[in-house]
Parts: sequence; C-alpha cells; structure tokens
Amino acid sequence: MSRAYLNLGVSPGITPLAMLRIAIGRLHPDTLAVRSWRQARKRYYRELLQAHAEARARAMAASASPETAH
Repeated sequence: MSRAYLNLGVSPGITPLAMLRIAIGRLHPDTLAVRSWRQARKRYYRELLQAHAEARARAMAASASPETAH
C-alpha cells in the first residue's frame, strides 16, 4: 500500500471522490499552482485511487469472511 495513502489516514469506507478531495486539500497551494507538475499530480492521484481501491477490497473481504477470535 502506498505510503502517501497511509499518511492520509482515511477510512476505506469513504468514496474515492472524498478521498481525492482530502488529498487535494492537504497539498500545498504552490504544488497545485505549478503547471509543469500536472503529470506528477495526476500520477499521485492515480496511485492514491489504486491504494484506496485495494484498501476497500481488503475491508470488504475482511467483513465478508470474519475470523473467529479465540
């Protein structure tokens, strides 16, 4: 899982759009303003979306097959 995604500290239950809004809100305004970094930001967002999808899949799998605790 992506370290950037883990640093966001979001729940797997939120929507991908909400996760992106949180990520964008945490970026420095100068980072958003630099036009030449657009491709890097898009790559960053794609990586976050992928990590969020993996976290959601893991959470769904864990809730679908609960293990019994002894």
